[in-house]
Amino acid sequence: QVHLVESGGGSVQEGGSLRLSCASSGYTYSNICLGWFRQAPGKEREGLATIYTGGGSTYYDDSVKGRFAISHDAAKNTMYLQMNSLKPEDTAIYYCAADKSAGPGTCRRGGTWRSMSGKDMGTVGFWGQGTQVTVSS
Repeated sequence: QVHLVESGGGSVQEGGSLRLSCASSGYTYSNICLGWFRQAPGKEREGLATIYTGGGSTYYDDSVKGRFAISHDAAKNTMYLQMNSLKPEDTAIYYCAADKSAGPGTCRRGGTWRSMSGKDMGTVGFWGQGTQVTVSS
């Protein structure tokens, strides 16, 4: 059973930075598609970025491109999301997820999740419990 735990959330002023971590355990795949997502109050879950651990290819949604950076440390089995130039509209619960069935081509296009509605994304892969990020103006 894959187990994911997010950390690093908190409150920050507009323009500030945070780095989220997603520690994973319970799998031995060297290649897997990992992703970061968020859900703001009253809105559907949205995909932000994905990374394929076998090679490191990445995908970013336009809403975070140039501000957020996804990375993965294989030795620590931990994925990160560096978030810079934060805006109040970035306020949300942030989740990480892992999908062992998505290959590199699918992952670098945003994973299987990208073709799904926000309410259905949670049915694919394994998910963490989320960490709250609040950005104040």
